[in-house]
Amino acid sequence: QVQPVQSGGGSVQAGGSLILSCEVSGDPGNKFCMGWFHQVPGKEREGEGVISVGIRGGGTYYQYANYVKGRFTASRDNAKNTVFLQMNNLTQDDTGIYYCAIALRGLTLSGCPLSSTSYDSWGQGTQVTVSS
Repeated sequence: QVQPVQSGGGSVQAGGSLILSCEVSGDPGNKFCMGWFHQVPGKEREGEGVISVGIRGGGTYYQYANYVKGRFTASRDNAKNTVFLQMNNLTQDDTGIYYCAIALRGLTLSGCPLSSTSYDSWGQGTQVTVSS
């Protein structure tokens, strides 16, 4: 029943910033996982996500892939049931389609997994293009 709805992204020069958003459509309950996954142009979607967001009531738990630590930051708007991903210091390696996904299971005390196999409902994808 739940479905992620994505917006944001766009085009930027290297070193610039973009914002992605993922809004949850439907009722996921008070405990679920959200993740973002990167598909490099011409390649399959990465098996490991960029970030996972664990939501347990009002609590939010973030896990970041190593290559985005210090550059990307997620935040949550509880009232709007939306998670934002602030992407800073972008490089050409960040170019591609970013998919938001939701899992109703998988949240642990340490957060949510980054593995794509843990997620059930997938968004339509949002394009990010980083130029030289």
